Parts: sequence; C-alpha cells; structure tokens
Amino acid sequence: MTDRKAVLEGLRDELIERIDRYRAHKERRGGALDKDIEEQAVEVQNDDVVDGLEREAEEELAQVMRALARLEAGEGDDCERCGEPIDPRRLQALPYTTVCVDCAEP
Repeated sequence: MTDRKAVLEGLRDELIERIDRYRAHKERRGGALDKDIEEQAVEVQNDDVVDGLEREAEEELAQVMRALARLEAGEGDDCERCGEPIDPRRLQALPYTTVCVDCAEP
C-alpha cells in the first residue's frame, strides 16, 4: 500500500504542477500576446489545446485524490462497486483505479 500511496502522491504533485503551468499559460503570466497578428492567432488557438489538457489533468487529479482518500480509509485495494479485491497488477498499471476489471467493463 505504501508504494502505491507514494506513487499516487507523486502523481498528485505532478498533476498540480501541470495544472498550474496550464493556468499560467492561459493567464499570460509569461507576458502578453505577441504583437504579430498571425502569431496571436496561433497563441489563441493553442489556448484551446491547453484548455483540453487542463480539463484532462483536473479529471485525473480528481481520480488520484479519490484513490488517496480510499487508501486513507483502508478501502483502497477493494473495488468500490463490488467490494472484491482489485488485482494488484491492475493497481500497478493504473494506481488511481477504484474498480476491478470486471466492474470497469461496460
């Protein structure tokens, strides 16, 4: 459990840093838009990409936080749907999962 917790904490910290970088880009903390109109168009187009990346990182961070909370509660290795133990290989491959393979399949 402690190895998984350390992995999740590292992932959490990395995601928080990544989200901060995305927000810094959107808030133009590095400076205003370029004066060249074509360059501005590229920068604004990049904002759409950064928005998508930020949303993905926020969703992953929410999953990591949920997994950490379940670990703290002593439930982290059991499926939140069926209550059966989650295969350790699945936890190693996807440390923030909260469901077993059977429950994850539609």
